[in-house]
Amino acid sequence: MLASPALTDPPYLQGLNAPQRDAVLTTEGPVLILAGAGTGKTRALTSRLAHIIVTRLAWPSEVLAVTFTNKAAREMRHRMGAMLGDMVEGMPFLGTFHAIAARMLRKHAGLVGLQSNFNILDTDDQLRLLKQVQAEAGIEEKRWPAKGLAGLIDKWKNRGSRPDQLLPGDGRDYADGKAPALYARYQERLVQLNACDFGDLLLHMLTIFQQHPDVLSEYQRRFKYILVDEYQDTNVSQYLWLRLLAQERKNIACVGDDDQSIYSWRGAEVANILRFEKDFPGAKVIRLEQNYRSTPHILGAAGGLIGKNSGRLGKTLWTDRTHGDQVKVTGVWDGPEEARLVGDAAERLQRQGASLNDLAILVRAQFQTREFEDRFIAIGLPYKIVGGFRFYERAEIRDALAYFRVVVSPSDGLAFERIVNLPKRGLGDKAMAALHTLARVRDVPLSTAAAMLIETDELTPAARRSLATFVADLARWRGQLESLSHQDLARVIIEESGMVAMYQAQRSVEADGRLENLTELTRAMDEYESMQAFLEHVSLVMDNDQGDEAEYITIMTLHAAKGLEFDHVFLVGWEEGVFPSQRALDEGGNASLEEERRLAYVGITRAKKAATIFHAANRRIYGQWTSSIPSRFVSELPPDHVEVTTTMSGGPSLWRAALGSGQDPFADVGRATGRGPGWARATTVGTSGLPGRGPVLEARASAVSVGMKGRSDVSVGSRVFHSKFGYGAVTSIEGNKLEIEFEKAGAKRVLDSFVEVV
Repeated sequence: MLASPALTDPPYLQGLNAPQRDAVLTTEGPVLILAGAGTGKTRALTSRLAHIIVTRLAWPSEVLAVTFTNKAAREMRHRMGAMLGDMVEGMPFLGTFHAIAARMLRKHAGLVGLQSNFNILDTDDQLRLLKQVQAEAGIEEKRWPAKGLAGLIDKWKNRGSRPDQLLPGDGRDYADGKAPALYARYQERLVQLNACDFGDLLLHMLTIFQQHPDVLSEYQRRFKYILVDEYQDTNVSQYLWLRLLAQERKNIACVGDDDQSIYSWRGAEVANILRFEKDFPGAKVIRLEQNYRSTPHILGAAGGLIGKNSGRLGKTLWTDRTHGDQVKVTGVWDGPEEARLVGDAAERLQRQGASLNDLAILVRAQFQTREFEDRFIAIGLPYKIVGGFRFYERAEIRDALAYFRVVVSPSDGLAFERIVNLPKRGLGDKAMAALHTLARVRDVPLSTAAAMLIETDELTPAARRSLATFVADLARWRGQLESLSHQDLARVIIEESGMVAMYQAQRSVEADGRLENLTELTRAMDEYESMQAFLEHVSLVMDNDQGDEAEYITIMTLHAAKGLEFDHVFLVGWEEGVFPSQRALDEGGNASLEEERRLAYVGITRAKKAATIFHAANRRIYGQWTSSIPSRFVSELPPDHVEVTTTMSGGPSLWRAALGSGQDPFADVGRATGRGPGWARATTVGTSGLPGRGPVLEARASAVSVGMKGRSDVSVGSRVFHSKFGYGAVTSIEGNKLEIEFEKAGAKRVLDSFVEVV
């Protein structure tokens, strides 16, 4: 039913465009509000809620309004308070999924074996309990870290699966297939402790709704209207919970944007929003397409890119603004030049009166931030990292630096104390107390005290053996300071210390990011003559106090930028293997690539006035220089909305050829394997001939095979000159890619357009 507008609109309807007004006034039956980026979806949602209450279609307590984050819930409650006054206090079911489910579960806890005063475990408590469960089952935590099991259980709960509902094959790769039994035991222990984790809040309510129809019926009668924000981000458990509650009245309105579904890695299912009309036959779909944020060129570029996705409901954003520059696509030589140009642009905009607070750099992965941080510190440009620590402040980086410090300076007691039991070496409080006591009594550094302590019987045999191994490792690494390059020694230390194995065993996205950061750390050392010189640089960087600067340029990941907006946005690292990510290319399949494209769409639509995309011809990835090729997303941008520039001289590059011809350079690449074009696995050289050691860190190199013909004037044996690497001789040729043994830089792989035959 579409309510008739009054002669004089109430305040909550004033200023709404026609589709927004339709979304507010269509109160009966299922409604899907497809709200594009910057189209005022929050205003439409809160106005709809206000309309339902003001017109007395329902009491505040008869409306269920769910959001994903506490911030979004607070904003909605604040806006409702401005519209309704004190009436908002009568809305107990306005909040996040977990908060509302917890409120319900308190009332019905007994139906799942809990008491109403149950505790909700935080992550640390959850891991502690999982370790106990694994110990009971004889599972070695070192080999099968509890974090890995926690990730599996979270995935199953997001899917709405209790232990008795797992699918054949679930968890077979963890602890020899024992994960399902561990999950069941974990759930038993939670009940014994009168506790649940966050995943249980929804899972228990799903169980109650499915097994106790009277409870479900109670809530179905109570909630006359259901409103859901960010529906594209729902996981299966949330989807099932909502669908059950909406089945009787079917007055459910979901606001979302399938083009901004970017969280599959944490359980979100874009399919939920795509099948809304099948779940609720006769549903009305309202598209909010008028954008109030960006310029026509920004919207045109973003729209043309996302139009390449097949799994979408479809909409076209437009604006009544008539001005604005084209999206700039700039090709640069390498990552350091990219950081320099962004810094120069930020300073230029600042001189022109722009606030640094209105500028943002959006990266695909955290490891990309380091070069920008170093550059901004060098030029004195204030910056902030959103959604994470600055590079040298991250825990894994501090841990690795502590290892380096102890190797270079054995008397560094603070660094020694940080790493002596990291990764865990079984050195408990008693062992550490004995170590400190000896160091204090003898007035020697902790490392010296450790060497003395392993010769006596103060420690248990196990602790003594563990400490002896650690002391021997430090001595061996110290002895290699002269025989190995400091970069190679850093890789050896990170590998042999057990840090790599520790993060690899965790098998999580977060752990993968930590490994990427460690690799980037070793890459950062190339510019310095020694490990000591690098550590001095880091000390200066970490001591750099930005003070009380009122303005900062923001550096953040594309995921963290969702929901935000900036006048000027710099989208960096648009190359195959960086963006789309190597993980997406390796996984193959259209779904992974389409989510990466949605992430690109989110990035572009964060810009209000200007968006600049950078890609580099050469980039250090996982410790190796690679001849990068531009992201396929570059060639998918509509030429009418894009201005293409380059800082490089020479022959036509891949991206220029792709944009100029309108052809897809990836059309015939990787079809059989599902792999990304031209990217292959490789391993770093860093073991320095040590017997019995595996690769230090996984690395990737680029073969850059895109079917382009090579130059006819270059052959194997040709002597060439490269502006970055100098003189060298061609050793092999693959299409337009050359393997060259440079006189000073060693073996490199480069595009033939960047060399001159001499």
